[in-house]
Amino acid sequence: MLLLLAWSLLSGGILALNPVDAQSPEQILQQAIALHQKGDLAGAIREYREYLKIRPQAVDARSNLGAALARQGLYQDAISEYQQALKVQPDNPGVMLNLALAYYKSGRFSPAVQQLAALHKQYPDNRQVTMLLADTHLRLGNNPQVIRLLKPLETADPNDLAVIYMLGTALIRDQHPTEGQVLVDRILRNGDSAEARMLLGFTKLQARDFAGARDDLARAVALNPALPDVYSAYGSALMATGDGAGAAQAFKRELESNPNDFTAHLELGVLAKQDQQYDEALREFQRALDLRPRDPAVRYQIATVRMLTGRIEEARAELESLVKESPQFTEAHVSLATVYYRLKRRADGDRERAIVQKLNAQAQAAQPGVKTKP
Repeated sequence: MLLLLAWSLLSGGILALNPVDAQSPEQILQQAIALHQKGDLAGAIREYREYLKIRPQAVDARSNLGAALARQGLYQDAISEYQQALKVQPDNPGVMLNLALAYYKSGRFSPAVQQLAALHKQYPDNRQVTMLLADTHLRLGNNPQVIRLLKPLETADPNDLAVIYMLGTALIRDQHPTEGQVLVDRILRNGDSAEARMLLGFTKLQARDFAGARDDLARAVALNPALPDVYSAYGSALMATGDGAGAAQAFKRELESNPNDFTAHLELGVLAKQDQQYDEALREFQRALDLRPRDPAVRYQIATVRMLTGRIEEARAELESLVKESPQFTEAHVSLATVYYRLKRRADGDRERAIVQKLNAQAQAAQPGVKTKP
């Protein structure tokens, strides 16, 4: 939802250049700019490259070349051009933003966050940079960072629907449903909307009211099927209510408009695994892992596919790494115990079982209404 506000810098943001002189290279450059403005991207790219053969240090022309390449969907080529420009001017904000957007558009959210965080440090009061950084963190599942970034904006303007929608999503995903509900109510004051229904659906998913979440998210789809993530969220609710076929259709619909949706790739992998389509499952899990490197849930799913296909040693290595990094991941300990038993490593399996029992006891004791002995 935010990308459209910022992508103009990539799609049409041709940087200002030095005045034309009488030299032939400048005539080539002006021809490149004219072609770019007319929408002849192939011609503009050709002319920019000719100019850069003569003036390889020209940052603005190289950034314009990156913009033209990005508009053609050649994001890696665009990224390379922006990186070369930043070698000449490391702190050029326009190039930094365009590089971040190229990463974002190509689904490489981790490097996009790095670029945007550097920009935000330089320009902490720039709303566009703040919103883009928050949106990218949200796509990476970094909900506390989204909350930290957007709380000041929400305080400054409590009626900014873009801010409160994103902030509400982060609060609900970060297990703060009461605060999230306040923002949902604020959106609802403007009438029924896909955004409000989406947040209500998220809230009910967190509360395990799966049928209620399904109904709200179905309404969100009906109100605005183009809302980012709406089909992905609806698919999650359908999965939770046992409609695997409907969920698969919803996830695929999400990927038609947003091929970099993490949840859709992850859950399609889970569905493929359930159908014993292990190669397809691994492809989906790997795509999800590309979007969120080292995500524990994805790594766990990959390890379980290794187990199911007899690649026990690979599963063991992944699960050992996973429980070391996420020691409270109960299911990973359960699977690692199973792997150890299959490898005839009983002592290690018994140790993992003991860890599982301890984690389950801690979880039970933390539940409301559970009394512990004095």
